[in-house]
Amino acid sequence: MVLFTLILIFLYLLYVIKPIFESAEVEPVGEVLVKPGSVTLATGLDELKEVAYQVDEKGVMTFYQMSESEFRPQGSEILSEPLVDGEVELLVTSNSGRRLLTDTQGNVKVVSAKFTAIYPKDSRDITPSVDYPLGEDSLPIDEQEGRLVKAAFEMDDEKAIFVAYTEDKRLIKTTLVADDDFSYDSAFEPVYQEIEFTGDNVDDVLITPDLMMAIVRDGNRVFIYDLDDEFSVDLKAELTNVVADGAEITAMALLSGGSSVLIGDSQGQVSQWFEVAAKKGRQFQEIRRFTASTTEPVTAIYTELYRKSFFTLTPSGEMGIFYTTSDADLWHGHIAKAAPKAFAIAPRADALIFADGESLALMKVNNQHPEVTWKALWQEVWYEGYPEPDYIWQSTGGVDDFESKFSLVPISFGTMKAAAYAMLFAVPLALSAAIYTAYFMPPAMRKKVKPTIELMEALPTVILGFLAGLWLAPLIEDYLPAIMLLLIFLPIATFVTAFAWFKLPKEMKARIPEDWAPLILIPMLLLAGLLAFSLSPVMEDVFFGGDIRQYITNDLGISFDQRNALVVGIAMGFAVVPTIFSMAEDAIFSVPKHLTSGSLALGATPWQTLVKVVLLTASPGIFSAVMMGLGRAVGETMIVLMATGNTPIVDWSIFQGMRTLSANIAVEMPESEVGSSHYRILFLAAFVLFVFTFVFNTLAEFVRQRLREKYSSL
Repeated sequence: MVLFTLILIFLYLLYVIKPIFESAEVEPVGEVLVKPGSVTLATGLDELKEVAYQVDEKGVMTFYQMSESEFRPQGSEILSEPLVDGEVELLVTSNSGRRLLTDTQGNVKVVSAKFTAIYPKDSRDITPSVDYPLGEDSLPIDEQEGRLVKAAFEMDDEKAIFVAYTEDKRLIKTTLVADDDFSYDSAFEPVYQEIEFTGDNVDDVLITPDLMMAIVRDGNRVFIYDLDDEFSVDLKAELTNVVADGAEITAMALLSGGSSVLIGDSQGQVSQWFEVAAKKGRQFQEIRRFTASTTEPVTAIYTELYRKSFFTLTPSGEMGIFYTTSDADLWHGHIAKAAPKAFAIAPRADALIFADGESLALMKVNNQHPEVTWKALWQEVWYEGYPEPDYIWQSTGGVDDFESKFSLVPISFGTMKAAAYAMLFAVPLALSAAIYTAYFMPPAMRKKVKPTIELMEALPTVILGFLAGLWLAPLIEDYLPAIMLLLIFLPIATFVTAFAWFKLPKEMKARIPEDWAPLILIPMLLLAGLLAFSLSPVMEDVFFGGDIRQYITNDLGISFDQRNALVVGIAMGFAVVPTIFSMAEDAIFSVPKHLTSGSLALGATPWQTLVKVVLLTASPGIFSAVMMGLGRAVGETMIVLMATGNTPIVDWSIFQGMRTLSANIAVEMPESEVGSSHYRILFLAAFVLFVFTFVFNTLAEFVRQRLREKYSSL
């Protein structure tokens, strides 16, 4: 039944983990016919994929029912509203999905589709409408009232920024500053600036969602402008060697969040660029490259609203789906006979819609976990804003454009680090105690000591973690020199006490009961500890300038956390000691007496008998005890959770903390969304822990059997 239960746990973990490694799927759902003869310039969907809209060349926005509804048939027209006078000359889509339109008369408007859910007859009905975030009047974008050839815009609650290239070859920036808040239809004041532009023409213009930068492309030259200054627009950077020799830039887009620029070329390549800290300040650098096609150029790049995924299109209608951070090529296939003139990704990224002739085609996209690959989980990844690739676990953030980072390396490393320091403390202490108790200690005292130490195993680990975090960690921080002195004073005190006992006259030794002899060492160790703590302030003043923590941090360049590996090693060591002690002591005590008696009878000393006979015979049991202690240390949760800063870093420093697999699961599982990538990766962490302990236990059993066979002849 135990084996059956383990198999069930194994299979359930695989069942939960499996979806994160499934490939992306794209399949057609349906299509609706648009007005005959109309040319679709832009399209989009609501979150539930029930209503779609079309903006045609005449500037009319029309909404269609995409799915069967109780209130209207599929494909029916819901609403049609003209947006501008005359035909549309320029249509631009912002990162948030708003559209900027200019007509033949020079009018400029910003519009967006608005969807409202109502529930008549207890059934959901999506009601569409047209929203004008900056009002229905024409916007004063160019002070000279010139025609716009290229444009981009972004807005927040307080201002809207437009960067446009005019027919008379001027690059301008216009800022509309609201008196109160755009959401309340308040008045705004335009601020005009002309940008000094050294290029010959403008092929693309982009503005980051934070309104801080504008990216302008002239052929193969890409200019980055700083928009933060209210008085001037300065050139921040110019990207060079963007494409290979003989290639041309054919498409450009901003990744979700606006920190990365995606550049597509005529050779079917897409490169990702973002700012990286360098010696001369932050500079744009090419980070990674994707192959959208081997035979065709990239005609368009579309990015998701909330994730780092992007879609590419080629002239033949081939579409590719990629995820930048995981460097994943997720899907390739043809969705149409030619590149669609209008294309949009659903807000939840679970569908896409595009113009296919005189219809709008809807396709379902199953791509729930694009950020998860083996490479992203176990190799260094270069994240936006970081100076270099690194192992990072950071599942949540405080901003909408935060990108989750799911490297399992830091928490797996933390598990090994915590176990290593705990075993470094526990194994020598537990095995020494087990050897002395089983082989040298008087029987009367052994009957009291062994149950007492075994009783420590019943102490809840949450109590040990509580004491370690709130009492031991501050104590070690305040008396760190004392901890260093204890490593010297305790062995010296033990040696001096033993030497003094050896030199005592036999008459005095005879007066002390045999059971009391080991207890003489206890007050000497306490005195050694008291002396170490008394000398701690003196040593700190003399050798470390009065503050050893500042000395470690500033002079040695080593970070110091109050809750660190030293605290965890001591606290978890105390939790592991009873396990190792009990099993090892039983193994040593169970060595047949005739073996020790025979060894002593042949003239061997007790120490020679211990090393050559007893420990070898008991080695399978001792090894099992150590491995059981290691398993306990690897799976420990509460002590690590409460006694460390739970910082997922890869650092062996004894003065820094860590985050373990078990503690990470305990901390983050309650806040993870069921079925999300975060949720499933936590199950993957549990699976890694399961496999880790399973492999170690299997190896331990193999070694134990070999030891038993080797020394069974004794």
